[in-house]
Amino acid sequence: MAQPAAHTEHQEHPIRLYLVVWGLLFVLSLFSYMIDYIGLHGYLRWSLILLFMMLKAGLIVAIFMHMAWERLALIYAIVLPPLMVLVFVAMMVSESHYVLLSRLTFFGGPQ
Repeated sequence: MAQPAAHTEHQEHPIRLYLVVWGLLFVLSLFSYMIDYIGLHGYLRWSLILLFMMLKAGLIVAIFMHMAWERLALIYAIVLPPLMVLVFVAMMVSESHYVLLSRLTFFGGPQ
């Protein structure tokens, strides 16, 4: 009986792509460290740190974990739940501000 031919199709990505992504990760890390070196404070500091962190994580997941070449359904299955968690956290923060405001209004501030 003849054996079916093995399915040997696979993707190979050029090494240049990985080197470019590695360089981008290095530059984004440099920007993160520059925030401390420059001495930014407050919401601007934390917003920039979180922005650079998300960009680095996105590059790592997309390129090094090969998510950029996966089917859209798999991408949605992996990316959508954390996004929904962030939406629910934002809703809880909004609710907490409302609860604090109503407690201060009806029960008064610290005595």
